[in-house]
Amino acid sequence: MTAARQGDVADPVSGGGRPVRPTPRPAPEAVPPADDRLARELLDGLAEAVVTTDRTGVVTLVNAMAARLLPEIAGKVDLTVAPVPALADAVRAGTDGFDAEHHGRRLRGTRRDLAGGGSAWYVRDVTEEHARTDALLAERSRTAFLAQAGSRLGVSLHRDQTLRTTVTLPVPYLADAALVVHVLPAPTEDLPHWIRYAADDPAPVTGVGSWQLPGAVPGLAEALDGDVSDPSPWLDAELTDLAALLPDDFGRPDTVLVSPMIGAGRPAGALVLLRRAGRPAFDSRDIELAREFATRAGAALATADLYGEQTHLARVLQNSLLPPDLPSVRGITLAGGYRAAGDSLRIGGDFYDVFRTAEGAMFALGDVCGKGVGAAVLTGRVRQSLQTLRLVEQQPLALMRLLNRALFDAPDAARRSQFTTLLLGSVRREPDGVLRVRIAGGGHPSPLVLRPDGTVRAVKVGGMPIGALTDARFTEAEVVLAPGELLVAYTDGVTEARGGPRDLEMFGEDRLHQALASSVGLPPEAVIDRLLQLVDEWLDGQSQDDIALLAVSAQQ
Repeated sequence: MTAARQGDVADPVSGGGRPVRPTPRPAPEAVPPADDRLARELLDGLAEAVVTTDRTGVVTLVNAMAARLLPEIAGKVDLTVAPVPALADAVRAGTDGFDAEHHGRRLRGTRRDLAGGGSAWYVRDVTEEHARTDALLAERSRTAFLAQAGSRLGVSLHRDQTLRTTVTLPVPYLADAALVVHVLPAPTEDLPHWIRYAADDPAPVTGVGSWQLPGAVPGLAEALDGDVSDPSPWLDAELTDLAALLPDDFGRPDTVLVSPMIGAGRPAGALVLLRRAGRPAFDSRDIELAREFATRAGAALATADLYGEQTHLARVLQNSLLPPDLPSVRGITLAGGYRAAGDSLRIGGDFYDVFRTAEGAMFALGDVCGKGVGAAVLTGRVRQSLQTLRLVEQQPLALMRLLNRALFDAPDAARRSQFTTLLLGSVRREPDGVLRVRIAGGGHPSPLVLRPDGTVRAVKVGGMPIGALTDARFTEAEVVLAPGELLVAYTDGVTEARGGPRDLEMFGEDRLHQALASSVGLPPEAVIDRLLQLVDEWLDGQSQDDIALLAVSAQQ
């Protein structure tokens, strides 16, 4: 007998015969809403407008949100002629969406097909979403503008370039025309200068105004005085005096915004932004952006002024420190050469000087420890001391000792901790035409003598640097130059110039000796020019130390 399977039911007639399987139950059907009122409540509870139409395009249903956003659609309206232009245009064109303004709100609609050929339009109010997006885009645009302003103003170190950048950047992004009113740094004329750029100008235009100009523009006098209060736009103001500074075809400005340009804690000028009629007035974000830009422009202008002052001072210093024109001395031929260490103003710590004496000439060639303006200041002190001390002492060794003492007698000698290597020499022409040269050494590279046969010999002088020790020791040597022989003194910028095939190899003494040997027969000036050219070629554009060269020979 076969056992009944679990779930089988015994036949009630046979009582235990063939099992009978239960009949499966049908799946439950979806229960529709109990009535139309529930469906209506569900539609009215939606946060988006719903408009349904039949297959002919006639409205069959409008929910509560649709009645609020699209009050014109009521009853059985044909959407193709509905008084909602964007929706009607979309229905006529057969498109599935629209995005447009309606009653001051931004609406976005999407169409879906319904059973029976009808359609449903789902319309959302995206006004706040658009506002957030527009605000984000506007903020990104402002950030990009300030980034560009910072980049262009940051690389400008000249006053005129900074002013041109200041008036061109805001046009047309912030204004139809921009004007900067400023006063030139002392000791130039004390009148307000201006620079203007308008959208139709091919380039910025400059001019000089009178002191009536600040009083003619509301807020301009206060901005030039450094008033840091929030700038306020002037609407439809009478600006008769300002009209003369604008293009002839600009017309009457509709809105004017004046912002102070503060730099280094003082007023650097004022930025005036102007908008034509028909353009929206400056809003709060525009005012904030204009003020931030004016502040950055003021800082850049102050930096440019400071750079200009430093450049002027450096040029004055340059004129006093550049090697002088060599004097003409009977029976003696002199030549000099100079290169400063990567300084466009051509000032540095290497120097040479030549002075006439009753018996011939005195020369000095030195190398101050360090580079740049600090070294140049000490260079000036050494040269001025030599100019004075040579009047009381013309023996090289004694003069070097006096110079060392003079440097230590200076008030700030202990704080300076700077020293100078130096060669001091006296040149005297003998009756037989030779030159007798006495050279005192203060820790400087030995000068070289070039013979007519091409041999090169160093004149050992040694000694200790000037200004290093109060009891420094110095030495002296004497050399006789026959006609055709040449004495060359140089600073270590020549031998320590790094370049060549590997860009790191020093020019060195051997190359210097070879360069001199190959210059036999050339006049002193040509020899100096050749040495400088060879060093420049060795450097091949790389940075260098200061270089000074001085050549002495008997006049033939």
